[in-house]
Amino acid sequence: MSQPPTGSDRRAVGRLTSVNVGLPRDVAWEGRTVYTGVWKQPVAGPQMVRRTNIDGDGQGDLNGHGGEQRAVLVYQRDSYDHWQHELGRDDFVLGQFGENFTVEGMPDDEVCVGDRYRIGEAELEVTQPRVTCYRVGLRMGEPRLPSLLVAHHRPGFYLRVIQEGHVEAGNEIVKTRSGPEALSVAAIDALLYLPGHDLEMLRSALRIPALSPGWQASFREMVEAAERGAEIAGGVGVAEQPAWPGFRRMRVTKVVPESPTVSSIYLADEGGAELPAAKAGQYLTVRAVGADVPAAVRSYSLSSSPEPQVYRLSVKREPHGVVSGLLHATLHAGSVLDVAAPRGEFTLAQESGRVVLISAGIGVTPVLAMLHELVRAGAAAEVWWIYVTHDATTHVFAREADELLASLPHWHEQVFYTGVDAGAPRPAGVVAGRPTPERLRALGIPADASAYICGPPPFMDEIGGALSELGLTPEKIHTELFSALPAITPGVTDQRNVPPHQPAGTPGPGPLVTFARSGLAVHWDDARRSLLELADACDVPTRWSCRTGVCQTCRTHALSGTVAYAPEPLEPPAEGDVLLCCSQPRGDVVLDL
Repeated sequence: MSQPPTGSDRRAVGRLTSVNVGLPRDVAWEGRTVYTGVWKQPVAGPQMVRRTNIDGDGQGDLNGHGGEQRAVLVYQRDSYDHWQHELGRDDFVLGQFGENFTVEGMPDDEVCVGDRYRIGEAELEVTQPRVTCYRVGLRMGEPRLPSLLVAHHRPGFYLRVIQEGHVEAGNEIVKTRSGPEALSVAAIDALLYLPGHDLEMLRSALRIPALSPGWQASFREMVEAAERGAEIAGGVGVAEQPAWPGFRRMRVTKVVPESPTVSSIYLADEGGAELPAAKAGQYLTVRAVGADVPAAVRSYSLSSSPEPQVYRLSVKREPHGVVSGLLHATLHAGSVLDVAAPRGEFTLAQESGRVVLISAGIGVTPVLAMLHELVRAGAAAEVWWIYVTHDATTHVFAREADELLASLPHWHEQVFYTGVDAGAPRPAGVVAGRPTPERLRALGIPADASAYICGPPPFMDEIGGALSELGLTPEKIHTELFSALPAITPGVTDQRNVPPHQPAGTPGPGPLVTFARSGLAVHWDDARRSLLELADACDVPTRWSCRTGVCQTCRTHALSGTVAYAPEPLEPPAEGDVLLCCSQPRGDVVLDL
């Protein structure tokens, strides 16, 4: 436990030069609108510092800024001088870096997370370095700045308010307590964002109570990854690498109709080699060889436990599905497909308690694979099998599911037909309507069960909410999503809810970039700075924050192809991944987007 400085240790360490505030506003940026509070202006006289803010101040994106753990942002005059020299500029004004407190002293390599300071009437505690966010680059007119702040070990830091009170420019800054572990702001920042993630230092950081929950979660993930022998790249534990790089030619051994619209495709290695084991719930990405459609790339779940010689996919023919239509129309025993290795984190954990498998429509495939796995492993878990479909003609794998369930010691089954009237005849064990919270409660699903849900996004949201009402915690509710992942675009307020499309203007002359989840293939244009810019132009949902190769929020699996980086990221991603925000294709590339 930290101890308060005594005697000569309780000393002045700096001075508050300026107090800066500003309310969020809309700002034009690259054809979009960003709601941001990064524009701060100095204010004179005493200012009230409260638990989550300074009076007159605000943040536009509370997911990354503001709140109790990030109430006050601090930046140093010494760093102003550094950047004026480094960037060759003389136009800085106080508050330029989006900080609330501009200070003399308190350098990032001396201030430690957990240190406490008295400024005026307020008592404050250091909680974390500044978040690497593109908006500081937007404010400065320097897009590279988020990366530079980390690379030069000058991020600045956030304070939590221990005691509210008035402060004003000219106040002396007095250190009142030293944080445990003596890890500086610069060291903590580098530990997350720069190569060389020292395991003992990570453990040391986790012993600092003042470190904000978000940073603790990141460091905990890194420690857990290191302890299980996994690689750490970009400040996160790297998932297990795919069984083979790129696409592998596989031969169709048979095609089995399961319903008027669903067929199962059995795949073997073209050369007869044994196939690597996949996890129940994972998917394969396939590309139809010889197809005239350049975007003939889609992902489909494995629908059974993979055997050493065969994988099984079950594909629904969608009314306007280019690839599903192609597969249903042309595949036969002996056909060849290009197939990427099994991927996906929607996988069955080692379950010994209660398991709920819930699906709708063709979303049955990954949970059916999980049911196969439970039977194969001789699981003693109590299992609930809940399936929702329109009617008997769309009820796929009914007999297969029943036979698997009968092999388990403890199981419950409930099927819902949404397209029949309550009084209409239907098979035993089938009810009309939808699985409401009341109906799920009547099935006896306990609060400590682990649930796996797959189906259309509204269905998964609905069922996830219903299970939450039954007491299941978020970490016990797992969902699968085959379409593009939900976007992370902090601060952007004018998101366009349109399907991915070709970019405006004349197609570029460069390599083909395929966004596999979005079903879109686009030729690269060297006028664009990054794959992220290309995705933005196509309205492909993406996830990003810094846009300069620091935070790795934009990290994406590359199913095939390689990229170059400009600028180089501060830490390269794991093999097989790319950082969209600073990469350009070296040739044709297929991205899991």
